[in-house]
Amino acid sequence: MTFEHIKESLADKTVGIAGAGGLGSNCAMALARSGVGNLIIVDFDVIDFSNLNRQYYFYHQLGKKKVLALKENVQKVYPNINVTALAVRLEAHHISSVFKDCDVIVEAFDQKETKEMIIETVMDEMPEKPLVVGSGMAGWGKNSLLKTEQSGNLYVCGDQIHEVSDDMPPLAPRVGIVAMMQANQVLEILLGEM
Repeated sequence: MTFEHIKESLADKTVGIAGAGGLGSNCAMALARSGVGNLIIVDFDVIDFSNLNRQYYFYHQLGKKKVLALKENVQKVYPNINVTALAVRLEAHHISSVFKDCDVIVEAFDQKETKEMIIETVMDEMPEKPLVVGSGMAGWGKNSLLKTEQSGNLYVCGDQIHEVSDDMPPLAPRVGIVAMMQANQVLEILLGEM
C-alpha cells in the first residue's frame, strides 16, 4: 500500500486522544503525519517549562493550553487536518459523549487514577471501541521490555513496570517510544496488519 493509499484510507478516520502531555502530544503528531484526518484531543492543562523535556511543544508556547498549542503544531504540518481541541478536565460522565464518533481512543494521562477512570469507562460504556493505553514508560533504557499486549479491544503499550515517580521521571526517549507504539497500534487497528 503506497503512502497515498494510506492517507486516503485514514482521511475519514477519527482518533480521540485523552491527554496532551508526553504520550498524547507525540502520538497526535505521529498520527497526523501518517494521514489520520480527524483528531479529538482533550486536556485541561497548560504548558509548563518542565513539559519541554518530553512533550511536543516549544518554548514560545509556555503558558498556553496544551490542546490549543497541539492543534497549532499539528496544523503547521498538515493544515487540513480537522483537530477538535477540548480544553476541559475529562470526567467519567462525559467520556462517552466526547469520544462517541471516534474509531479508536488513545489514553495518554499521567496519573494512575485518571488512566483507570478512562479504561473502566470505555470498557463499560463503549466496549466496541478500541482503546490504546500507555503504561510503564518512566526512566531510560530497557528497550527490550517495551511491548504491546492486547486483551479484547484494550491494547497496553509500555513495559507495565516502570511507573513515573520522583526517582524515576518520564524522559523523552521512553515516553516517545511508547507514544509511537500507541500511534503504530492505532494504525494497525485502522489499516489492518501489513
